[in-house]
Amino acid sequence: MSTLRVKRIYEPALPSDGFRVLVDRLWPRGVSKATAALNLWLKEIAPSAELREWFGHDPARFGEFATRYRSELKTNVEAVDHLRGIAKARDTTLLYGAHDTHANQAVVLAEFLAGQGLHFERDT
Repeated sequence: MSTLRVKRIYEPALPSDGFRVLVDRLWPRGVSKATAALNLWLKEIAPSAELREWFGHDPARFGEFATRYRSELKTNVEAVDHLRGIAKARDTTLLYGAHDTHANQAVVLAEFLAGQGLHFERDT
């Protein structure tokens, strides 16, 4: 069974990452394309610009952000199916640029996919 993980893009790429997918709409500051070692930049699966701006990485808004983002994911069938197909076939790491390692869209996305039968390995 393949494993789904989340990781800050600022952490070094490792062979254990498997297929590396950036799930941010905007390219992270200070990261070169070579350093990112991406297999795919799936910006269309990121939260809408409106939702991202509303959230503003405010921890007090994370619960509502997660609810709204899951609603967006339910209507974003093509991007979700694309990512689910990748993650079913091989170990996959969802990369994000946010500072908060627990309250970010990659965690919400991984939990959403875990609810659809994928194995999400959370950090301990």
